[in-house]
Amino acid sequence: MRIDAHQHYWNIGRGDYGWITPELPVLYRDFLPQDLEPLLHAHKLDGSILVQSAPTLEETEYILSLADHTPSILGVVGWIDLFDGDHRLHYERFRRNPKFRGFRLMIQDMPDASRILEPAFVEALRGYADEQVPIDLLLTAPQMEVTLRLLEKVPNLRGVLDHLGKPRIAQSGESSEQEHFEAWADHLNAFADYPGLYCKVSGMVTEANPSGWNVDDFVPYVRHVLQAFGPQRVMFGSDWPVCLLAAEYDQVMDIILHALPAEWGDREKVLLFGENAKTFYLNNGGIS
Repeated sequence: MRIDAHQHYWNIGRGDYGWITPELPVLYRDFLPQDLEPLLHAHKLDGSILVQSAPTLEETEYILSLADHTPSILGVVGWIDLFDGDHRLHYERFRRNPKFRGFRLMIQDMPDASRILEPAFVEALRGYADEQVPIDLLLTAPQMEVTLRLLEKVPNLRGVLDHLGKPRIAQSGESSEQEHFEAWADHLNAFADYPGLYCKVSGMVTEANPSGWNVDDFVPYVRHVLQAFGPQRVMFGSDWPVCLLAAEYDQVMDIILHALPAEWGDREKVLLFGENAKTFYLNNGGIS
């Protein structure tokens, strides 16, 4: 099975998407299944994992309703606030939908990421980890260190690091950015030490120079991820339509194919382009 493990749909008129403004004209419109399905077909993908785009319960309800009528949506990653004392009630409600496949922690948007170390948050996450619920982790490279401290407290988390942890690719080549790459790479190695964690090879183009990136800019990042996590814990994700800020879907695919090591054969590609996402999201025992 070939799967795009990370994409989004939205209806601007819903009002959930405060980050999508008219100043982002490429994104400031509706993106729905009929827009993506020709691209999935062109790349021989069987379907996708639809990931939340807004930190609201209502948006999770909306994308689950889309999934009910869209066979190509193989699973939905929703949103739950672990600081909300009713988080478990919302989870139980969502899990009644067979396409609900976990939720995403939006650490990236937190003014103070150290709040994820608060006892109530840690205790809540431990409960989901014990049940092996799939958890997406959205964070930036500067937040990797505090997230690793969280993992020390929840070492059995069934999680996936979105977008390689969002390294700053845009300034690659500058001396200061070499230091950034090395720090990111060291932190990524520490994430990979947790056997329950995966990494999405996704979201890179929007971390690069949007007007002047080159396919070679991404090679060291992709290859480091593949080496750190190995072929069985990495997933391809387009991050469509967010990727359109910097690249078309076809270009995203080309970037990843260009960066693959020469020794990677058909088996490794099968894992990256779908089988690992199937194992992580669709074959797990955490949600029934």
